[in-house]
Amino acid sequence: MDLSNKVAVVTGSGQGLGLAYAKDLARHGAAVVINDVNQATADAAVAEITAARGRAVAVVAPVGPTETAQKLVAGAVEAFGRLDVMVTNAGILRDKVLWKMTDDDFDAVINVHLRGTFSCVREAVLRFREQGEGGRIIAIGSPAGQRGNFGQTNYSGAKAGIVGMVRTWALELQRAGITANAVCPVAVTAMTETVPLFAPHIEESKRTGVLPEILRRKVGMGTPEDAAGLISFLASDAAADITGQAFSVGGDRLALWSHPELTAVEYSDGGWSADDITAQWAGTFGDAVEPVGEEFPEELMAK
Repeated sequence: MDLSNKVAVVTGSGQGLGLAYAKDLARHGAAVVINDVNQATADAAVAEITAARGRAVAVVAPVGPTETAQKLVAGAVEAFGRLDVMVTNAGILRDKVLWKMTDDDFDAVINVHLRGTFSCVREAVLRFREQGEGGRIIAIGSPAGQRGNFGQTNYSGAKAGIVGMVRTWALELQRAGITANAVCPVAVTAMTETVPLFAPHIEESKRTGVLPEILRRKVGMGTPEDAAGLISFLASDAAADITGQAFSVGGDRLALWSHPELTAVEYSDGGWSADDITAQWAGTFGDAVEPVGEEFPEELMAK
């Protein structure tokens, strides 16, 4: 896996899943724009990547407004001369059951997740089209958007919307050689640690340093690093023909969602690296990927 000719923006990448994505992209050679709302957090992420001989800069701004999207794309171009990959990962939580969720709770999550994905992707696509060399859109969804999750009307709605937008963008952008895919990671995070079904197993993993089999294989839940290989794969030239898809990845499981059922599932002991996915893609998932559809006429594309 060689991404040395790629430049990527990863929103919400100061820590957690976003940082794992950025580090894996950098490890494979990509230059990365780190984004966070906290300067110290963003600087620490950049320092970690550069200490490992990677290339990274920081843009500190809240995702959602168009101005932030413009800053992110401009930051990539100013630092590295181009943009090839946009990973929209930034997000917040305001969990409450429906009858207790306020307008502000709903709007805040929709603004960062759904509007933030839209504004960042739109700005990236403008740059991709100007460059005329294609590009990669990797939007981060969630299983909550495919199956729902208690107390997460706002989050589930936003994540379902992201997958819908990705499928639409794949149709609109295929002539420009720009791919758009969604990744729904299943990882041990602050959110999953509070779920009663998972909490005892996560506590066990903290004591032992190893995620138990029930999480890695049966649930398909892993670490943030377990999800990073799929991001690097989708950013690579090996994924040039994959677009309009929604994937789930976590632990030992990599799966393909299809409106909204899982259509293909495969397991790999120890998880999935970008190289593993590249080597096994054709034989495992190639036939399961749904075609985006026929190209649309020029008059529709101009709207």
